[in-house]
Amino acid sequence: MEAELHIEPFKASESKIKDLKIINTKRVTDNRGTVRELYRESAYSSINLESGCSWKQINLTRTKRGAVRGLHGEAMSKLVTVAYGSAFGVYVDTRRDSSTFGNVVTVELLPGVQVFVPQGVCNGFQALTDDTEYLYFFDNEWAQGMSGVALTPLDPKLGIKWPLDIDINDLEQISEKDMSAPTFEDFLKQ
Repeated sequence: MEAELHIEPFKASESKIKDLKIINTKRVTDNRGTVRELYRESAYSSINLESGCSWKQINLTRTKRGAVRGLHGEAMSKLVTVAYGSAFGVYVDTRRDSSTFGNVVTVELLPGVQVFVPQGVCNGFQALTDDTEYLYFFDNEWAQGMSGVALTPLDPKLGIKWPLDIDINDLEQISEKDMSAPTFEDFLKQ
């Protein structure tokens, strides 16, 4: 039996948020399965990521179907993807000096699809499958009290159409902290 080999090249595209990039990683598939390049310095430096791709911390969350995490914009840039399952990624530009300030971008995240989230852009997601594993690469180490922005993912003025209904009484689906974060309008008044 002859081995079937399929190679999907690395590809990056722009979005409606300045410097937020949607990336399809290089994937090599044969009869045994698939190898995905999570990171290759030469490929990522070719698309001029603002962080210079110097990752200081990497986190992996496992999240139940329907649960929401975010919207958080700490003082760090992030590269996010799913290692397992799928997620609905949401990004909001909260950089007051940005030409795309206030823009919202959504991306369906599957293994092999990544989003580079520049510092000052809020990141959040809803797990679309049980035990979705969401992977974060950070260019800075998280520290208690670090500067940043948090927005409630329930802000109707952001126009986010979450694919699965969110029950605000179910703390397994959304945290008290995320529910009580400011709306975008409240953020503007700060």
